[in-house]
This record gives sequence, structure tokens and C-alpha cells, in this order.
Amino acid sequence: MEGLRGGGHGEAAADGGGERWVEDSSVDYQGRPPLRAATGSWKAAMFIILIEFSERLSYFGLATSLMIYLTKVLQEEMKFAAKNVNYWTSVTTLMPLVGGFLADGYLGRFSTVLFSTLIYLSGLILLAISQLSPRLKPGHNLHLHETIFFVAIYLVSVGTGGHKPALESFGADQFDDGHAAERVQKMSYFNWWNCALCAGVLLGVTVIVYLQEKVGWGAAAVVLAAVMAASLAVFLAGWRHYRYRVPEGSPLTPLVRVLVAAARKRHLHLPADANELYEVKPQNIKRRLLCHTDQLRFLDKAAVVEHDGGEERRGAWRLATVTQVEETKLVLAMVPIWVATLPFGITAAQVSTFFIKQGSVMDRRMGPHFTLPPASTFAMAAIGMIVAVAVYDKVLEPYLRRLTGGERGLSILKRIGVGIAFTIVAMAVAATVERRRLRSASPASMSVFWLVPQFLLMGVGDGFALVGLQEYFYDQVPDSMRSLGIGLYLSVIGAGSFLSSQLITAVDRVTSHGGRAAGWFGKDLNSSRLDLFYWLLACIGIANLVFYVVVATRYSYKTVMAGGKVVDDKAGDIECAAAAAAAAAY
Repeated sequence: MEGLRGGGHGEAAADGGGERWVEDSSVDYQGRPPLRAATGSWKAAMFIILIEFSERLSYFGLATSLMIYLTKVLQEEMKFAAKNVNYWTSVTTLMPLVGGFLADGYLGRFSTVLFSTLIYLSGLILLAISQLSPRLKPGHNLHLHETIFFVAIYLVSVGTGGHKPALESFGADQFDDGHAAERVQKMSYFNWWNCALCAGVLLGVTVIVYLQEKVGWGAAAVVLAAVMAASLAVFLAGWRHYRYRVPEGSPLTPLVRVLVAAARKRHLHLPADANELYEVKPQNIKRRLLCHTDQLRFLDKAAVVEHDGGEERRGAWRLATVTQVEETKLVLAMVPIWVATLPFGITAAQVSTFFIKQGSVMDRRMGPHFTLPPASTFAMAAIGMIVAVAVYDKVLEPYLRRLTGGERGLSILKRIGVGIAFTIVAMAVAATVERRRLRSASPASMSVFWLVPQFLLMGVGDGFALVGLQEYFYDQVPDSMRSLGIGLYLSVIGAGSFLSSQLITAVDRVTSHGGRAAGWFGKDLNSSRLDLFYWLLACIGIANLVFYVVVATRYSYKTVMAGGKVVDDKAGDIECAAAAAAAAAY
């Protein structure tokens, strides 16, 4: 569907302009410029948000119980189980880089969501078969069951790899950045996207986990597969209302061309006036043009026009536009931000591993007849995130908008920084609670509700940092690589989980003196020193927060030319300067 290239631009221009027709390079299901009243916005986004709910229901229904399943059913030691969970999480959250690349460059976001959901569904079906078939149950053949179990959950990983980046960016594509009302709606979209996400998480770690505990993993897998199939049907039902983006080939190629062109012309002098740099004419160009910035000036040489015998030397690998140069700058400027958020990813990895394991060895009784499943303790983090997102969207952000007079209450990077600070406090609280549990005369009698503060703080931190990361990596990448941008956001969590595994291995080797003594990670929690590990994470987080603040204060946001037009006179300079000033406040 996204492969359809339609005309109709003249019709759009002649019949109502930007208010009636969407003119942001998107197309409708017939390949024509979309009619604003009939496509996109919340009427389309709701179909998309629903399938995200079902995906998070499935993912967290599996992820939060995985540690318990590996230790109790597959009989793995705690540290090996934690590393297996982290490796699976890493693959699941790094695969979106591949899925995002394919969605942006070749398959289109709609098609990527469709194919990846079918792969995801096949993983859930295989998981159900491994639990329900008598010959495949762990009691009959543990090794065969373990093999099929891991194939099933890694199919889920592959499905998530295309599903997550394409679906979220496809939902954000339903809002036109060039339309003031829809631009504000997009800011709320990311908040309510995460509320739907958390609703899926909440049911996943309560209803699904309860089914796993009381009925069996087979029944839970059947329910998850049925919900995913139903949500896919709903997603397909909205196809006429969606706005699509036509894939234009590898989104990385223009960036490489800028680097090659800049290297070829490294000996040239930059003009004193940036207006002398090469840019395309705005006629018949629907993509947004970016303002020139002074960061990474050496890349500007890619846009310097060469003259050979009085004629301009052109070529895709020799001359780039200012917009292409600025897009390359944006991607390179993201690297320090990505690195500075990795410790947040390490911290987030503890919630679905050691936090859950803590809950499994504490008193989980709620009355005389009900015992809380260990994985259901994750619900506290989901509640914290829902509350944080709702309060921010409905109370804090409107207040800050009135206070600052801008569209955005809190800048994206400031929002991320606030979230990181909350997770540092959560680690300190977790260390204090674990220390108290270890010093208790009867650790198993300590109520699981002592874990509520650390789960809630992590949830609030996610409500700021995760939503901010989603918006940052969607908004600040070039328009042609927004699915890949969501993949970059998810890779923070994936790389954080991988680094968490490596950190556990390194700390275990150091504290056990190569296995000759008892280290911080024993065979069970009571013989471990998780409190010291949490304090280590808190200290790493504090040092990293300082680094993050330095990087964030030097970051320059994307600046788009007003109206998407290049103006050659001084008005153009004023226009870009105003856009840059707005971006600085943004």
C-alpha cells in the first residue's frame, strides 16, 4: 500500500490548500495527498494504539515471569537466569534497529507492522504448543522443551524488532508537524501512547501472570495469541484512515554522501555567509527544509559549490544540500545523548530481573486466600508510569506552557534528565530496602509491599525518561528515518540490558576474586549482596547524570524553516534565527 506513488498534488493545491489537504509528503491508501478531515489524527491513531496495547500485554506477560520460569522450571541458577533474561531483552530491544531501517527504507511502516505482527503471533503460538503438547512439556523432555521455548521467545524478539519502531512512528505519522493543532496533538500522542502501553503492562503482569501461576503457561499463551490476532484485525480495519509514507531507499545513504562530500572538499574554505551554501529550490519540494547551524562546521563543506571552468561541479557524492548536512549533524549529535542514557538502560534492566526476584522471596500474602504472583509486583511500576504521564500531560505541561508561553512545557532533554534523576533515587531506595531485608531475622517474612517505593519511583522515572526518549529519537532524526529513530530509543534499553549482564559478570568476578570467595551474587538472594550492587548503580547514575547535563546543555535542536520555504533575502536569515531561538527554548 505504501508503495503506491500518487499524483494529485495540483488538485490538492487548488482545492483548499493546507487546511483541507495534508501536504507533508504523506499519502492516503490510494497514493494521493490525504484529506485532513478523513485521515490521520486521533481517528487513525486509536487503531494503532490498540495493537500496541496487545503487544505490551504479551511482552510483559512473558518478560516479567521469565526470571521465575528460568529458575523454577528450567532450573537455572539466579545469576545465569538473570543474564539469559538480559540477553533476551537486549536482542528484543536491539532488533528494532534492523526493523526500523527496513521500515523507513524499503518495506514502509504499515507493511513492517503487518509482517512483524505475524512473526510475533507465530512465536506466541509456538510457545502455546510447547506448553500444551504432552511430548514437549518440561516434565517429559526438559532439553527439547527448553530449545522450543527459547525459539518461541526469540521469535517474539524478531517480531518486536519490526513491530515497535514501525508501529510507534506510524502512529506519530498520523499527525502533521506543519499544522499547529496536530503538532500539539502529537505531543499528547506520545503521552497517551505510553498510557496504553502501561495499561497493557498492568494487565500483563496481573491477569496474564495470574493465569500462568494458577492455570498454566499454555493457557496464558493461548490468551495472548488470541488478543494479538484480534488487535491485528482491528489494526487492518483502519487502513482507509491512515496516512502512509512512501519508502525512499536506505535512509543512511544521504548521511554517508554528506560525509564523503565533506571529506573530498576538506581543503576548501567555508564562505563567510552561510547563504552561499547550496540548497534546493522550494518549488515542488514537499519535504521540510532545515536551517543552517554552526555546530560541526566541517560538514558544511559538503554544501560548498565547486566551480570547474566556470561550471558548477555537482553529483550526489560531491555536493549536498544544507538540509542534508543538517540532518547528518543531527544524527552525529545524537551519539553523546545515546551514550549518556545507557546507564538509565542498565538501571531499567533491574526492574524485570532482580526486583522481581526480590518479590519472589518476600511475603506476598494478601489476605488468607490470595498470594500475589512475584511478577505482578511489576504492576507498581506500571501504575507509577501511568500516574506520572497523566499528571504531566494534564497538569504539569499545561501549567508550564502558560508559564513559558511556548508550545512545550518542559524541553525533551530536560524531561529525560528528570526521569534519570528519579531512577537514581529508586536505586538508593532499593539498596536500603534490600539491606533491611538481609538484616531481618526472618527475610521471608518481610512484606513484599516494602518494594512499592522503588517500583513506583522507577515507574515515575520511566514516565519522564522513556516518553522523553521516544519523542527525542522520533522528532530529532531526519524525517526519512523516524522508524530507525524509534529503534535507536529502544536500543538504549537493549544496550543497557546487555551492559547490565556484563556488569553482573564483572562485579561477580571481582567480588568473588575469580570464584575463590563468596561474591555479591550467590546461588540465591539471601546469600547475595544486591544492596551493594544497587548502591553501585546509584553511584554510576550520579556520575552519569553530571555527564548527561553537560551534553544536554550543549545540544542544538532541529530548526525547521517556517513554512518549509527558503528565502534568499535578509528575511530568510531572520526566519531561521527565530526558528533557532524557538528550538533553543524547545
